[in-house]
Amino acid sequence: MRALIETIRNIFKIEDLKARLLTTFGLILIYRLGSYVVIPGIDPNQIAALQSQTDDGLLGLINMFSGGAFGNASIFALGIMPYITASIIIQLLGMAIPYFQRLQREGESGRRKINQLTRYLTVGVLVLQGPSYITNLRYQLPPDAFVSDGGFFWISSMVILTAGTMFIMWLGERITDKGIGNGISLIIMIGILARLPFALTGEFGSRVASSGGGLIMFVVELVVLFLVFVATILLVQGTRRIPVQYAKRIVGNKQYGGVRQYIPLKVNAAGVMPIIFAQAIMFIPMAVVGYGGEDMSWFATEFSNYTGFWYNLVFGLLIVAFTYFYTAVTVNPTQMAEDMKRNGGFIPGVKPGKKTVEFLDAVMDRITLPGSIFLAIVAILPAFATAIGINNQFAQFFGGTSLLIMVGVILDTLQQIESHLLMRHYDGLMKTGRIKGRSGQTASI
Repeated sequence: MRALIETIRNIFKIEDLKARLLTTFGLILIYRLGSYVVIPGIDPNQIAALQSQTDDGLLGLINMFSGGAFGNASIFALGIMPYITASIIIQLLGMAIPYFQRLQREGESGRRKINQLTRYLTVGVLVLQGPSYITNLRYQLPPDAFVSDGGFFWISSMVILTAGTMFIMWLGERITDKGIGNGISLIIMIGILARLPFALTGEFGSRVASSGGGLIMFVVELVVLFLVFVATILLVQGTRRIPVQYAKRIVGNKQYGGVRQYIPLKVNAAGVMPIIFAQAIMFIPMAVVGYGGEDMSWFATEFSNYTGFWYNLVFGLLIVAFTYFYTAVTVNPTQMAEDMKRNGGFIPGVKPGKKTVEFLDAVMDRITLPGSIFLAIVAILPAFATAIGINNQFAQFFGGTSLLIMVGVILDTLQQIESHLLMRHYDGLMKTGRIKGRSGQTASI
């Protein structure tokens, strides 16, 4: 406890770090307050039906990612997921269209152009999702919940919802620039954490009921949740480096000699990004199903049930696919081989240049598969938790997107705080070793 108090004191001794933390807390507070501001023209006292609709199912998952704003008919109801969807589309275009590939190679100027295109595309996604949300409001709320129900309400609501998401994006960018951590990721994590007290209270209430299994069952669930949390930390961190002996063994090359050496490859090089991408894709059916009529009723039923077989099968396959995709984007064997050759390094038994590139590429392909499968298993764990009787909201924290995002963002943020402490010659946050974020690298000194 004394060490913790001393660490907190050290944090507030660093003026730059203190200013960044206060800025981050202030911007997050603005986001949380905005999630309770109801869209003008709707009676806030009559949104109970909408809130009950988001207690479980896929809409409950969407509501969790928006921090409850979806169920509150808030100006932030659509949350940050339209921006994530737009980012996915832009990154996919970068794999296929030369124009976007050229932008990716142009450094800072290309990054600014890509960010601008992503914002424009986000508005396009909002134009599709906004009418679906307003239509859902029309069906879920009683007629007298609307002060006016004409064209002006539709247009004004669309503008407000679009502006709300764009404002959240702006908050995220300000957190990234002036605060601590990745702003967009922090906003998603805060929205998830905001639902944890309600989920925990609901599960506790159901267990202390006469037929709920009692406090012992509740304690067992907390222990299992802790074990899953630890396993998720190991998954997100991955491994910083792989022994050359192991790398040669998995590609079928037994020749090796010399001292024990490592190559900078990780089992989980993609971190939690694949699961964020896959979850954003799984939200799309809910946005477009309203345009398909009765012909899409089976599709809507299957892909609105996050505990169903087809939903989890597609979700798991998307995670595996996005893990390979994001690994290909972030890990460049050619660049690694060139850097290795430039610095006088080599892999024993492998020729420098093309052979090293082929070796690294083969190793990466093989170690990414178990990492992606493990990531997919953790992602669909909430479906199994629900199947054994755990409350739907609380089950989301037994793995899935929520737990993976929380662990990844918390590790990244703590890593940045530790970097500030170490640069000022203070002790880090942990005595047993430095914190590794999703990048898998220790904080720089």
